Amino acid sequence: MPLNEHVPDQLHATDRQFAVSLARGMAILRVFTADQPVLGNREICDRTGLAKATVSRLTYTLTLLGYLSHVSGLQKYRLGPGVLSLGYPFLASLTIRQVIRPFMEKLAQDTGCTINLGMLDRTRVVFVETCRLDESNIYRPDIGSTRPVLATSVGRALLLGSGVKERESLLNRIRVEDPIEYRRLLPLWNADVKEFQRRAYCHSRGDWKKEIHGIAAPIRRSAREEGIALNCTLTGAQVNKDFLSKTVAPQLLKAVREIEHATGFI
Repeated sequence: MPLNEHVPDQLHATDRQFAVSLARGMAILRVFTADQPVLGNREICDRTGLAKATVSRLTYTLTLLGYLSHVSGLQKYRLGPGVLSLGYPFLASLTIRQVIRPFMEKLAQDTGCTINLGMLDRTRVVFVETCRLDESNIYRPDIGSTRPVLATSVGRALLLGSGVKERESLLNRIRVEDPIEYRRLLPLWNADVKEFQRRAYCHSRGDWKKEIHGIAAPIRRSAREEGIALNCTLTGAQVNKDFLSKTVAPQLLKAVREIEHATGFI
């Protein structure tokens, strides 16, 4: 696992306002995934780099607060209902999801792709709305699922849609957290940066998972609003050589322009 689950201690070591204990507790919550929903203290230690005593104290506290649930019969934990109660106010306040949903549904029907609406969450992309039509996609994107930034078209589109300072800061964070993966993906990022000026979208040809191909474009919003991007994905078995670039891309860009018009940007 990349370093990002316990890197807050390192990045903010000199920041006296930074609450290390809180950051460590949040890092523990982040290690639970759809693939690994049940973890014990030892597994959490391995994934966060935190000491066993620290993990034991934090999992105990998080359980009492309702953010973790103890799995009966096992010395392990799963995320508790408290986590969901934290996420709901955010989703409910993100009213742009309701505006964009009809455009996503039409795009999915017209292209046969799975359509996702993503936002940045540190070095990850989190999906805040999905319209899943490609049932052969074993990774089954859903609201709340995440993807790496540099390895995905939606992540690179979000980077290109952000401000220069934010982009450089995030790229530096990725470089620090996982230098090997950063070096692997840097040529793909540079290629997308160059091509984006001409085609206005990013293209991932199995860069994250070899069977998943996707294109994505940022949706322009006012500077005070968080960046969002729309992507279209298909599994490799369904992707003809130029299908995404020649058939899907014009429809994606048309949908993005319509969304920007509907949300008052243009």
